[in-house]
Amino acid sequence: MTILKTTTTLLKCFCLLHQVHVHLYEFTQTRGESMLPTLSAQNDFVHVLKHKKLIHTVGGPRGLRIGDCIVLMKPHDSSQRVCKRITGLPGDIIEVDPSYDNDFDNSFIRVPKGHVWVTGDNLSYSLDSRSYSVVPMGLIIGKVVAANDFNKKWYQRDSITNKINFLGYRKIDNNYTDCK
Repeated sequence: MTILKTTTTLLKCFCLLHQVHVHLYEFTQTRGESMLPTLSAQNDFVHVLKHKKLIHTVGGPRGLRIGDCIVLMKPHDSSQRVCKRITGLPGDIIEVDPSYDNDFDNSFIRVPKGHVWVTGDNLSYSLDSRSYSVVPMGLIIGKVVAANDFNKKWYQRDSITNKINFLGYRKIDNNYTDCK
């Protein structure tokens, strides 16, 4: 009987963890140079909040805003995920980089309702909205709020802030500055 109780408890714990992972929070690895210097090219793990009210609302204190770092399904391959920064919200007019090789007919695009424009922080190494256009908000998995860089020592003191840093942990801030 003890084995049955233990197995049942473990199964319940697994189900709970699975539900948290699918609907609320994810800790996942990123790879690639498109988000340098915000995220390392390898061995960087991000903390992703996946709450539905956060993902499918725009603006306000809890919604998505320009400058937020997000994880989304790649538009042309939903089995792959990408990490990008929101640089355009519904209704925004975006000037498409004319030096970037893309299929846009003109140099400006209006982001339609229910979509966002995303780019990597390292534009030279990023495949983003400049190549696959606007992204439906339904492809957004969650908002990146922090990261752990496992390339760093497990314990170190930040030379600028003098704060102790464990396991390369750092908060990922919205770096957008409104110039109005």
